[in-house]
Amino acid sequence: MVAQGFTDQGETTADNLLAGEFPRVAMLATITGGNYARGTVLKQTNDVFTICGASDKPMAILAEAVDASSEDKDAVVYLSGEFNANALIVASGATVAGLTEKLGDRGIYVKTNQAY
Repeated sequence: MVAQGFTDQGETTADNLLAGEFPRVAMLATITGGNYARGTVLKQTNDVFTICGASDKPMAILAEAVDASSEDKDAVVYLSGEFNANALIVASGATVAGLTEKLGDRGIYVKTNQAY
């Protein structure tokens, strides 16, 4: 039941991606090469972003799910902030732990959130 004078705005589900209050800087970016979930660690090649592998230089965290498997799509990415290690996604063969130092160099800090 919605209280009088208010509109039901739907539901939200916490995904535990954000891990602190360090300033998050976001921008709209062109994503390519796959169907990616929120929290995917991205590398940048030329003007497009794609999933980051073990030997790549991570540049951003995907802020929203996007399907760019058949064509490039625009999506919001985070360029800085604090993120939960357990919510980050990397390419096969890579690990979040292996990219943590490189992410920190970019102002993207990886923490482990307490489970809820």
